[in-house]
Amino acid sequence: MFPLITLEEHFLSQSFESDAAVAQLYAAFPPRVLESLRDLEHERIIDMDDGGVAVQVISHGPGAGTPQQCHSANNDLAAAIRKNPARLRGFAALSMGDAKTAAEELRRCVNTHEFVGALIENSTEGRHYDDEVFWPVFEAAQELDVPLYIHPAFPEGDLKRHYQGNYDEKTAYALGAFGWGWHVDTGLHVLKLYAAGVFDRFPRLKIVIGHMGEALPFQFSRIVRSDSRDLFGPHEKKFQQVWDENIWITTSGMFDLAPMSCLLRTAKIDRIMFSVDYPFSRNKDGADFMATLEASGLISNEQLGLIAHQNAEKLLGVRL
Repeated sequence: MFPLITLEEHFLSQSFESDAAVAQLYAAFPPRVLESLRDLEHERIIDMDDGGVAVQVISHGPGAGTPQQCHSANNDLAAAIRKNPARLRGFAALSMGDAKTAAEELRRCVNTHEFVGALIENSTEGRHYDDEVFWPVFEAAQELDVPLYIHPAFPEGDLKRHYQGNYDEKTAYALGAFGWGWHVDTGLHVLKLYAAGVFDRFPRLKIVIGHMGEALPFQFSRIVRSDSRDLFGPHEKKFQQVWDENIWITTSGMFDLAPMSCLLRTAKIDRIMFSVDYPFSRNKDGADFMATLEASGLISNEQLGLIAHQNAEKLLGVRL
């Protein structure tokens, strides 16, 4: 088995946990998950070793923070990476509600702390980032030549009401999050960025999405057919080209061959990267999936190496 690099792996900083609203969000998580989120040294490395993970690219867990909270969390992560530079890398936390400050924080984290990009919440106060007020962050990412990982966010406002219905709040929570909404809403966000002309304005922008493509591979042929009729508007780069040149996809949290088979039929092999979604998913489960993929015959041994670590090395400038 090849060594593994993972890109959607989380921690929890004191700067976020001290916030009452964020603390309430994390109170629903099992104690085991909270302990793993808080640890950036001991058990995390043991878990990585058990799952064959050579390098973990760490980002902050769910919850949109203030600029001050993100700044502090990024400093905490940078300190942990300095203690273990061979095993850990960082994605910056950015407060997208203040895009100009977020862009400067991204520059600080890349230039000062050598972070390899940023992981951003899928929405801010129920808003996606097709509005040009958010585009300074895209401009900074293209300028720095680092990727932005768009991560699902808990729905707010109208997005939250969209998942409520003739059932209890626990069901609405699941439908709006891991049970459905996280994934399709992130896929929708990518399409909205495309429709708004983000990839024409920033043709070298690098976007990463997780969970086998956030439902986009399954819908891919219909999306491309619609785009061929300019139903998403006229663009210099059509969606197929954007998908091939600007989008990378990780396996995070989805360890099944069926979605992988669909992804392999719609995305170039050099755009697919392994990830776990630690600690919400286990490193060992991810390693078991890679062994299953290796035995499946879906891909060659050379392609397995690309997914396991080589594509991530190329995208992030990380070397094992």
